[in-house]
Formats: sequence, structure tokens, C-alpha cells
Amino acid sequence: MPEEEKKFSKQIIGKTVVSKTGKRFGEVGDVVFEAKSGELIHLVLSRPTPYIEKLELEKDKDGNILIPYSAVTAITDFMVIDEEDIV
Repeated sequence: MPEEEKKFSKQIIGKTVVSKTGKRFGEVGDVVFEAKSGELIHLVLSRPTPYIEKLELEKDKDGNILIPYSAVTAITDFMVIDEEDIV
């Protein structure tokens, strides 16, 4: 994998999560990954916006909103997700 495609968790935690249409969802608070393979499974949202709280999304046992990592389309200054992949 080329070096520019690699991201460390500290580079994505704290990034604002937005949809491709510009709706703000919150910030990346943590990541959930498969221990054996290292595959990223979910982004854990911190400081969710009122918009995202109205959607009935998957939550962890502590009530944190989970965004499937498969919905991520880009990582720039923001974490961009495809809203259609989460609802």
C-alpha cells in the first residue's frame, strides 16, 4: 500500500464526519476494528449532531452511534461518508 494511502487512528480521531451532501454528523471519537485481520468495522461518533440523533443507526452497548467504515468515501480534512450506505 502506498504511504499516502495509510492513515493512523490519531489522524482520523477528532475529524468531523460529513455526508457527501455536506450534512454534519459529528466527530470521530474512536474506531472499531477486527483484532485478527485489522479490518476497520465502525467509526464511533462523538458529539453527534441533532440530525444524526434522529436517524435510527446502530449503537454500541454504551449508546454511542456507530457508522460503518464501509460508508467512508474519503478522508481529507473531513471524514466523508455516503449517507445512503448507513440508512
